Parts: sequence; structure tokens; C-alpha cells
Amino acid sequence: MAGLHASIGILAALHHRDRTGTGQHVEVNLLSSALSGLVNHSSGYVAGGTVPFRMGNAHPSLFPYEPLPTADGELIVIAGNDGQFRKLCQVLDLPDLPDDPRFGRNQDRTAHREALRPILVERLARRTKDEWFRDLLAAGVPCAPINTIDGGVALAEELGLDPVVTVGDVPGVRNPITFSDTPARYELPPPGLDEHGEEIRAWLTS
Repeated sequence: MAGLHASIGILAALHHRDRTGTGQHVEVNLLSSALSGLVNHSSGYVAGGTVPFRMGNAHPSLFPYEPLPTADGELIVIAGNDGQFRKLCQVLDLPDLPDDPRFGRNQDRTAHREALRPILVERLARRTKDEWFRDLLAAGVPCAPINTIDGGVALAEELGLDPVVTVGDVPGVRNPITFSDTPARYELPPPGLDEHGEEIRAWLTS
């Protein structure tokens, strides 16, 4: 994360230099990057003094917004607003659930997540994660099964993202950034063991 922030900082400094002609020193540290990455947790502490506790992959201020078990594995369900929660309940055949005063608004669902979670888990357990994924996504509820690495690569291929690039005879993961005018080029494969060792040692001793 610090490297990502450093890249953003360098780009901003280059933009400033192009506008003003003046360069500057860009500094990034690991701790500040980690605190900024905690987002809700660190902001909640700074603004309200709330010390967070371990929640796994659950969201501190939205529910449901976490992995939930289905008949054959976990599905990440993201009902980030009241409209999405109502759509979720329609697909789960729980149309009256949003009318429960404990669950109608996000802040209420978050406060009563321990009561709501078992209701959702019981209903999700009736079908597979892929079946729920298909129907929930069609209804406009963000969700996704938790994949293995091979499953993630397969999904990216299915979506046409072309996640694998082969240079020479070595396959690798494609650059995630796509440029409209200057696409990434893959010209050299990663070197073999000691492939350039002699040249490097000669350079170091010159």
C-alpha cells in the first residue's frame, strides 16, 4: 500500500512540476499508509474515539456486507443501502423483512446484525453460491463467491479480462491497467537463473 501511495504522490508531484516548473520531495511511510487503509476503523477512532474490535471480513457500519455461508460455500453479499437490502429480501423470498423496524434502515440493520444474520444464513443455506450469485446479481445486489486463485483466473477469463500473458514460453499475470492509446507491451520474459549474472558481476566490478 505504501508503494501505491508513493506512485500516486510521484504522479501528483510531476503534475505540479509541469504546472509550476518546481520539483519537490515526496515522502511516504508504512504506518501512515496502513492507517489510511483502515478507512472506517481509523476514521471512527479519530472522529468518535471508538476503538474497533476484530470483525473478520465484516463491515463496521454496513450490514449485510460480508461473506455469508450458502449450501456449498461462502458468498460475499453487499447490500450497501436500503434499496439493495430490499432487493436482497425479494430474491431470498423474505419480502416483509425490510418492514421490520430492526432492519428497515442500514443503521438499524447494523445495530441488530446479530439478529439478522441467522435469518439470512438460514435462507442462503437452501441453495448453492453460484445459484444465489446468478439471481442476486440479476436483481442488482452486488455479490460474489469467494474464489480460489484458479477460480479467480477462470472468472477473469470468462469475463474477457485476459488475465494471463505469455512472454517467450513463460506465462504471467497481465498488467491490471489498460490504456486506450498506449497499451502495455510484454517484450522480455523474466530472466532464468543467473541468465545475466556474468554481465551484472562485470558491471559491479568495473
